Amino acid sequence: MAEELIGGSSIYSDDYREAQQKLRARSEEAARAVDEARLEGHEVRVLIVDDQDLVRNGFRLILSSYDFIKVVGEADNGLAAYEQARELKPDVVLMDIRMPLENGIDATRKIVGDPELGNTHVLVLTTFDIDEYVYDALQAGASGFMLKDAEPDDIAHAVRTVASGEALIQPSIMRRLVEAFVETRNQEMVAAASFAVLTDREREILSYIARGMSNDDIAGELVISPATVKTHVARIMAKLDAHDRAQLVVLAYENGLVQPGQK
Repeated sequence: MAEELIGGSSIYSDDYREAQQKLRARSEEAARAVDEARLEGHEVRVLIVDDQDLVRNGFRLILSSYDFIKVVGEADNGLAAYEQARELKPDVVLMDIRMPLENGIDATRKIVGDPELGNTHVLVLTTFDIDEYVYDALQAGASGFMLKDAEPDDIAHAVRTVASGEALIQPSIMRRLVEAFVETRNQEMVAAASFAVLTDREREILSYIARGMSNDDIAGELVISPATVKTHVARIMAKLDAHDRAQLVVLAYENGLVQPGQK
């Protein structure tokens, strides 16, 4: 029996895979419990930024109906958004893109780049699901994007997800968006030398992230636990000074680690 399990094909038997899946499930459940415990009782402070009064009022009414969300302020342009963010220190900024005085992209870049706002995350509001401006916002450091006409529960979930430090965008949407604009733009690629700080395993995991794979998907591919994948992702983000998972995808494509259309 021992000989079958060491170096033999039986190591990947159905029983082995089932045991691995149970271990991964328990690890993921434990990691999820930690995240929920961290957020439990935490009131998510939100700043709403949009140049239309009707839109701001709508989001305020929706978000204020949830016990764990508190709307702490509003702004109708990018300049005011940055000033309000510095004053109020919100957990999440709901950011419109097209606004007077300063657009949401420039405001996002300033908020994400401000050391005093390290715990503030930007969630971009958009009318279209695939928009060149959305890619610009992600490149500027936004944690994700959502449609303005999303369902109230989806909006609340999005706010909580971004507040926890996760990227909001579905992996398949993220991949399609990034590929579309990296492929069509004639922009200068960032030097790939920055990836030299990553280990081989970290580069491998980063390439999977850029292909739109979730932590569970990566764990299954590499036969490791989701908790281990999560640890690797955190180290990658620290080494590359990435704000969140969304920025990792952008960096991977812009540095040529993954090519548009690559499987």
